[in-house]
Amino acid sequence: MEFFTNFPLFTIVLSLFSGVLCMMLSGKTARKYTILYECVLIVMVSCVLWYTYRTGRAFTYVMGEFPAPWGNEIRAGVLEAMIALLFLIVMLCSVVAGTHFLIDDIDESKLNLYFTLVNLMTAALMAMTWTNDIFTGYVFLEILTLTSCGILIVREIGRTTLAAVRYMILNLLGSGLFLLGVVLLYDITGNLLMVPMRERIGVLSSDPRNMMIITMAVGILTIGLSIKSGLFPFHYWMPDTYGWATPASGSILSSLVSKCYIFLLVKIYYRVVGIELFEKLPIRYLLLLLGMCGIVFGSVSAMRANNINRMVAFSSAAQIGYIYMGIGIGGAAGYTAAIFHIMAHSVTKSQLFLTTPRLAEVSGRSLKFKSLQGSGLRDKNAGFFFLIGSMSMIGIPIFAGFASKLLFGMAAVKNGSTVMIVTVMLVLAASSLLNALYFIRTIIRIYAYASSEIRVRSTRRPGYNIPMLILTGANLALGLVSWVFAGLIEQGLTMFM
Repeated sequence: MEFFTNFPLFTIVLSLFSGVLCMMLSGKTARKYTILYECVLIVMVSCVLWYTYRTGRAFTYVMGEFPAPWGNEIRAGVLEAMIALLFLIVMLCSVVAGTHFLIDDIDESKLNLYFTLVNLMTAALMAMTWTNDIFTGYVFLEILTLTSCGILIVREIGRTTLAAVRYMILNLLGSGLFLLGVVLLYDITGNLLMVPMRERIGVLSSDPRNMMIITMAVGILTIGLSIKSGLFPFHYWMPDTYGWATPASGSILSSLVSKCYIFLLVKIYYRVVGIELFEKLPIRYLLLLLGMCGIVFGSVSAMRANNINRMVAFSSAAQIGYIYMGIGIGGAAGYTAAIFHIMAHSVTKSQLFLTTPRLAEVSGRSLKFKSLQGSGLRDKNAGFFFLIGSMSMIGIPIFAGFASKLLFGMAAVKNGSTVMIVTVMLVLAASSLLNALYFIRTIIRIYAYASSEIRVRSTRRPGYNIPMLILTGANLALGLVSWVFAGLIEQGLTMFM
C-alpha cells in the first residue's frame, strides 16, 4: 500500500515527460498517447483517493529527503486527490470531445505542439494540487499561465491573438502580485513549506503590531490569484479568451485553470495563514462582497451577450463569484460549498463549451442566437447535452447546480449574521432568476422550428458522445448524492488542519 504514496509525484513527472515526448511524435500519435497516459493518471489518482480515504489520513512525500529550502514536499489527502481526479477526468473529456475541432482549427504540423502544451498544463495542475511548498506553487502557476496562452493562441485567428495578449498581461500582473505576497511571507517567516509558515505566522500574530504586514502579504497574494481566476471586476478577459479558443481549450481554461488558482488560494488560507487567523482578517468580507457583485454583474452581462459563447463565458464569471462568496461566508460549511461548486462548475461548464460549437456547426458555423434557431433539432445529441448543462446552471433539482446553491444557502444560515443571510439569499435568488432567463431563452431558441433554408444535417463525430455522457453522469452524481461529496470535502478540509 505504501507504494501508492509515490503516485502523486508520478503524475507530475509523467506529465512533464509526456510533454517532451509529444514534441517528437506526429499529431495523431501525440493525441492517442495523451489520451492513454491521461487514463493512466486517472487510475493512479483513484488509487491515492482510495488510500487516503481508507486510512483516514493524509501523507507527505519528501522529495530527495532534503530539508527545506533545498528539498520539496508533496502532500496528498482526500481533498487533493478528489480535485486532481476531477481535473484529469475533465481534461480527458475535453481533449476527446474536442478532437474534431482541434483538427479543424489547428494546422496539422502544430497538432503535436498542442498536446505538448496540454501535457505540460496537466503537470502544472497536478503540481499545484499536490504541492506543500508555496514557492513551488508559484513556479507551476507560471507554467500554467504560459501553457494557457499557448492553447489559446494556437488557433491562429486575429481574435485569439488579441485575447491571448490581454490574457497574458492580466495574468502576468496577477503572477507578479502573487510572487510579491510570497516574498513578504517568506521575509517574515523564513520558510517556504506551508506548515512551518503557518506555525511561524501563528506566533507572529500574537503580537498586534505584526498584523498589518500579515494582512498586507495575504491581501497582495489574494489579489494576484483573484485576477488570474477572474473575480469581479477582473473578469472582462473571459468572453474573448473562452469564446474564441478552440472548444477543447475553452473547456480546459474555464473548467480547470481558473479553478486551480482558487484551490491553491484555499490551500494557502488553510495551510499557510491558518483558517482561524484568516477569518479574522478583513480580506474575507471583501471577497464576499466582490463574489456577490461578480454573480450579479456576470449574470447581467450574460443576458446582454449577442452570441452563445459570450453568454456562457460571462456565466463563468458569475460562477467564479459563487466560489469566492463561499470563501467569504467562511467556516467549514462555506469552504465546503465553495469547493463543491468548483467541482459542479467544472463538469457543467466543460459540457457547455464542448456543445456550443456543435450547435454552431449545424447553423452555418455562426454562434449568433438568431442563427442557432432549431440547432438542437438538427443536432439532437448536442441539444440534449446543452439542455442538461443549462438545467444545472439554472439550479434544477437532481443536478449539480441545485446542490451547490443549496450548500451556499446552508453555509450562510450556519455561519452568517442576519444581514449576511438575507444578502446571500437575495443574491442566490436573483442569480437563479437571471440564469433561468438567459438559459431558458437559449433553450427555446435552439429547439424552435427553423425554416428550411437554414437546415443543415449534423455530422457524425466519433468520440464525442462518450465523454459528454461521462460529464453528464458526473453532473447527476454531484446532484443526486451531493452529501457524499460534501462529506469527502469536509474530511479533506479537516486533513488540511
